[in-house]
Amino acid sequence: MDHRLCFDSIPDQFDKWRIHYSSELFEYLIRYAGIGEGVKVLELGPGTGQATDPILDTGCDYTAIELGKNFSDILMKKYGTRDNYNLINDDFIIHDFGDERFDLIYSAATIQWLPEKIAFGKTFELLKSGGMLAMMFLHGDYQSADPELYADIQKVYDKYFKPPTDYKGGFIYDNAVNYGFTELETKYFKGRREYTADEYIQYIGTHSDHITLKEPYRTPFFEGIYDAVKAHGDKIVFDDTYILKTVRKL
Repeated sequence: MDHRLCFDSIPDQFDKWRIHYSSELFEYLIRYAGIGEGVKVLELGPGTGQATDPILDTGCDYTAIELGKNFSDILMKKYGTRDNYNLINDDFIIHDFGDERFDLIYSAATIQWLPEKIAFGKTFELLKSGGMLAMMFLHGDYQSADPELYADIQKVYDKYFKPPTDYKGGFIYDNAVNYGFTELETKYFKGRREYTADEYIQYIGTHSDHITLKEPYRTPFFEGIYDAVKAHGDKIVFDDTYILKTVRKL
């Protein structure tokens, strides 16, 4: 399965449990990029809108390109009546935007699923002179809040987490400067999440390599994670860092 489409197989669960980014991050980005009415914005792979509302609410000329059909259906139900909303249900890798150019292109973790040459080369071409590429992603730390729980969860991963395809990642955001972009900046914003055992297994069930986990490993894996969180007070706490990287096309 294309990793980019595995999320589309669980649209309702994804919509309910995937994280939304911090309001402080969006306040900074909107101010720094000058987003507002008349500004043309493109969001890459919005999922079901986890990073859409704050940008769309500025009144900008907003376009999203989303590969998943199920995701696109949810997006149209949420935003289709908005005058400044436009959705393209297509693959960014092959879509022809014609002469359309944007003041801002942004991604909430989606850009890492693209080949680097497309991620940076095509976005560079699609930006106007002076335009910005903004990339946000999350680092969640639950080890610091409860090291014993972390150790117990790692035991479950070591024993049962054997997905058929191991997604290693390896996307390097800072490589944007190798494709003509300048003014690389990185900003950090803090947050915190808390889940019960029931909630946590729903959340991790939206991760790509967890979605593809098969039997005989899938059931004991999720049961093991559930039991570990239950045994530690039925609570797992994440100290989050929301990371925003921006570059500009001069």
